[in-house]
Amino acid sequence: MRVLLLGSGGREHALAWKLAQSPALDALIALPGNPGIAEYARCVPSIPLTDHDAIVTLCGAERIDLVVVGPEAPLVDGIADRLVAEGIPVFGPGRVAAQLEGSKLFTKELCRQHDIPTAAFGRFADAEAARAFVRRQGAPIVLKADGLMAGKGVVVAMTLDEALAAVDEVFAMGEIGTEILIEEFLEGEEVSFFCLVDGETVLPFGSAQDHKRAFDGDEGPNTGGMGAYSPAPVFTPELERRALSEIIKPTARALADAASPYRGVLFAGLMITAEGPKLIEYNVRFGDPECQVLMTRLDGDLLELLHATAAGRLDGHAVRMRPEAAITVVMATRGYPGDYGKGSQIRGIAEAETVEGVHVFHAGTKLDGEKLLANGGRVLNVTAQAPNVEEARSRAYAAVDRIDWPEGFCRRDIAWRALAR
Repeated sequence: MRVLLLGSGGREHALAWKLAQSPALDALIALPGNPGIAEYARCVPSIPLTDHDAIVTLCGAERIDLVVVGPEAPLVDGIADRLVAEGIPVFGPGRVAAQLEGSKLFTKELCRQHDIPTAAFGRFADAEAARAFVRRQGAPIVLKADGLMAGKGVVVAMTLDEALAAVDEVFAMGEIGTEILIEEFLEGEEVSFFCLVDGETVLPFGSAQDHKRAFDGDEGPNTGGMGAYSPAPVFTPELERRALSEIIKPTARALADAASPYRGVLFAGLMITAEGPKLIEYNVRFGDPECQVLMTRLDGDLLELLHATAAGRLDGHAVRMRPEAAITVVMATRGYPGDYGKGSQIRGIAEAETVEGVHVFHAGTKLDGEKLLANGGRVLNVTAQAPNVEEARSRAYAAVDRIDWPEGFCRRDIAWRALAR
């Protein structure tokens, strides 16, 4: 099978690494790829992900049998619809179903219509009405801009002043800030839950917990994610059963009934409350860095599962996860998520990977001749597997300490919730 993988981050490196293990894979092409992905794929950096015509042409020239879409933006932009119209199977939902991530208001209205448990909410197109609502509800309270925000655009305001300031910030965002979603603050522990969905069949694909704050102790600004581990101990079999029956399956059924069947991975951000799991948000792709720990734990042929999902033939397949724990530690450029420099040299990855159970995924790197350089905010994902989370964490940080990159930093407390249990 000839596969085209869209994307260039750590998530896509992890997908390439796992896809390359499939005996059914004949060729893997990545667009645009990165230096880590290039170990397993031929990278095509010259075509932007926004150029759907060029992607279709590339698929024809390369006789592509399956397109795997890594990031969310091309899905929200309708790349899956375009490819399917050309007869090219795609792992990833069409434009309408991708609104689960593309529009927070779309998701909340779907939850309201189908009694899917989520935080109570209000939606406002007028700043003064939003401010009045915030004053009535008080704090803590959650405010979200509609649209794709690359992991940002969400404010958990612990005081009334923070909430009112957030309203002003959202409405200053131009087109993205035309509406604001204001939600009740949910108490509990967050879990990332992943499922493969082919329109009708839903297969659980494991759980994880990530760490959004930049610094130890969950301090500092929100980021795209500074680390993750899998499985999430808080997510018991009973909670998984409830999440499937009360949240995931009703969502898949609603989209299928609306003639917009979901085909891809559905990533549910859940809050485990005293009443049970409630939906915080949906994402329409594997999480980053959660994908890295899921791929490390997956026991089986990823390509077979993704192709079956794209073809609508998941029924009869099974997702098998190894019982071991996996953890990934994000190494980022100093200054991230604020201003940061690019071009600092990274050494020692090969030595880091001599630690048992460790693989280093590239999230934001580039080559300058033989030199590996940092080329982003989140740059490396140091990922380790072990019989338990404590040993996995020990391996991951042992590998981190072998990487020579003075301009980088990481959190030193990834998986603290799991260890606290």
